[in-house]
Amino acid sequence: MVKVIVLIVGLVIIGFILWWFFGKHTVNAVSAESNGQTQQINIDVNGGYSPENVVLKKGVPAVLNFTRRDSSTCLDHVVFSDFGINQTLPKNEAQSIKIDTSKAGEYQWACGMDMFHGKLTIK
Repeated sequence: MVKVIVLIVGLVIIGFILWWFFGKHTVNAVSAESNGQTQQINIDVNGGYSPENVVLKKGVPAVLNFTRRDSSTCLDHVVFSDFGINQTLPKNEAQSIKIDTSKAGEYQWACGMDMFHGKLTIK
């Protein structure tokens, strides 16, 4: 009987792991606040990025304000490879990153170890 319970618990854990890493998780896109001349959005860094899907308007200068609350060394950098940005994120301090919005498209960002990701959409 104990072997059956252990087998069932093991299968449930394996199913959860498969869902967590390979399942499709929907994330709502958040548009940056704009005053007409610039657009900004605050991104909280704590076990990931929140929001992790950001929408910007093409041609309007943009600033992403990252505030890292997580002490993990993985999240102490944010990398926008398409823009050539590799920025250190000091803990509990807002770090502003200017984004070139001249070209529409979808761009990815990641932590320094490429474990946590976000998406930037310019349209």
